[in-house]
Amino acid sequence: MNGCSNYNSLEVRKSSRSKEQARSMFAKHKVPHARGQIFINPFKAHKFAQEHGFPLCIKPNVSGFSRGSHFPITNNKELWKAALMVKVWWPSSVVEQYLQGANYRVLATQDQIVSIIRRYPPFIDGNGENNIGDLIDKENTVRQQMDLHPTIYPIKKSKAVSGYLAKQGLSFESVPAKDERIFLFNRIALAPGGIVESIDQSKVPEINKALFRNVVKQFDANLFGIDVIMEHGIEQDYTTQKCIFLEVNSRPYTRMHEKPRFGEVHDLQPFYDKMDSLTVADTNTF
Repeated sequence: MNGCSNYNSLEVRKSSRSKEQARSMFAKHKVPHARGQIFINPFKAHKFAQEHGFPLCIKPNVSGFSRGSHFPITNNKELWKAALMVKVWWPSSVVEQYLQGANYRVLATQDQIVSIIRRYPPFIDGNGENNIGDLIDKENTVRQQMDLHPTIYPIKKSKAVSGYLAKQGLSFESVPAKDERIFLFNRIALAPGGIVESIDQSKVPEINKALFRNVVKQFDANLFGIDVIMEHGIEQDYTTQKCIFLEVNSRPYTRMHEKPRFGEVHDLQPFYDKMDSLTVADTNTF
């Protein structure tokens, strides 16, 4: 995909392709991560739910851009549906406990935090006057004016969005109250219109930054996109809150760090120039 970086060797990429590999490394180095397991037979996911309860997340062992992921799963009906549908993407799958919190992608090297973004499902904020359909149109106009596409996609008035609204007792004709935030989809991904906010690194404690840099070192990588959820936010010491590392991305999509819908826009070109000067083995072998 255009916009994905290519700064790691084939050896590093092979060692971090699956979520199972990341989970094993997190466990080895005591990096906080969700309790979970790999399954092929959906009955194993059902047994995990019986033992650990809901909410849960199910996702392919190998995938990207949240494809095939289902969360939050809150009951057995949703569990069975997700456990079967996930097989479309990869034979082996992950079931794990789900943490409701702030979702981040941290772009990091072994000695530098390059960029931090927070990711949201698509949403609109009510003004007490316009209905949801009109607010979606207004949001898409703002995105166009900010030249965010094709990195940040327009929000579609799709059947999936309509169905998600219906679960909340809403429709495109509903008029949200002023400052009422309405989420339009459950999945945090760019394709359905997800939102990116850049985070001011000066507000992130050093203990958190050190943890991200150490994760990159554990894999001996040059650059990782690290996905993490923090209960109260990345601006708070991770040891004082619930925190789970989800996975590492050895070819992270860096373009979304340059096109935030909210927050300051950062120029990453000096970083790219520095990384382009590296000699990396087997970059064109996949």
